[in-house]
Amino acid sequence: MRARTAIVVVTYNSAPVLADCLRSLAQGADGVELDAVVVVDNASRDGTLELAESFTDLPMRTVQMGRNAGYAAGINAGVNELDLAVLDSILVINPDCRLTHGGLATLAKTLTVPGCGIAVPRLVNPDGSLQPSLRRMPTVRRALVEAVIGGVRAGRIGKLGELVTDPREYERPAPAAWATGAAMLISVNALLQTGPWDESFLLYSEETEFALRAADRGWALWYEPDAVVEHIGGDSSTNPTLAALLTVNKVRLFRRRRGLVPALAYYFAVILGESARAMAGRQTSKASVAALLRPSRRIQTLAS
Repeated sequence: MRARTAIVVVTYNSAPVLADCLRSLAQGADGVELDAVVVVDNASRDGTLELAESFTDLPMRTVQMGRNAGYAAGINAGVNELDLAVLDSILVINPDCRLTHGGLATLAKTLTVPGCGIAVPRLVNPDGSLQPSLRRMPTVRRALVEAVIGGVRAGRIGKLGELVTDPREYERPAPAAWATGAAMLISVNALLQTGPWDESFLLYSEETEFALRAADRGWALWYEPDAVVEHIGGDSSTNPTLAALLTVNKVRLFRRRRGLVPALAYYFAVILGESARAMAGRQTSKASVAALLRPSRRIQTLAS
């Protein structure tokens, strides 16, 4: 019996990439019963919603948020459009992603393993190269190591880094603490027990929070390399504002889960790392340091 699933795509001025994403869904969903494709738009001004509505060959539904409500709020709005009673799983996917043939069925098979609540694919760049997407549990020690030797190098030495960068780790299926939220297949049972995505994170760390909260409830996140998704990638590596938001949110999340004293240590470890990169001339790190050192921002980061 084929798995019955739906797809939620959250958009914001995504017209340049959305068409390729939607065209990939039909072949990507081969092998499953595709119940609905829900495009949730955060008040785009580039015709994104009209573009989505033109894909009449898909079981398309659209939702206009009326404002830039954020990624988590968009996911929740999309889920609310679905009849969860008839679904096995929901694929949450970015508009700058492309599903490959049969990828959704491969992920759906992964979800049949007892205790597996989230299945994530192998992410590749448009040139086919690996895009590291798996993460280990955030810790003060890992933040310090990454501050001293860098995240890429730390990720290749045992389990020192949070980001898994060793290409060999991406050759076999394995559990992970969390993963990039560009493409995640979530079982309906896991979603119902975990609850909605946390809308207090406008952008970044919402997938981390959801995956860790699901794990708290006994649902594992599993990586499946046979399912491949092409991901163009976001702007956090080049956009100072987005980079600052990413950095602030990961400190906020650590505080929520670990408490004030560990969060202070984590905060200073992150400051150390970003400061070193800022001194080397990286503009995104300069923005991150400024955001973390701003008194009102620092208080909000550690208190929320």
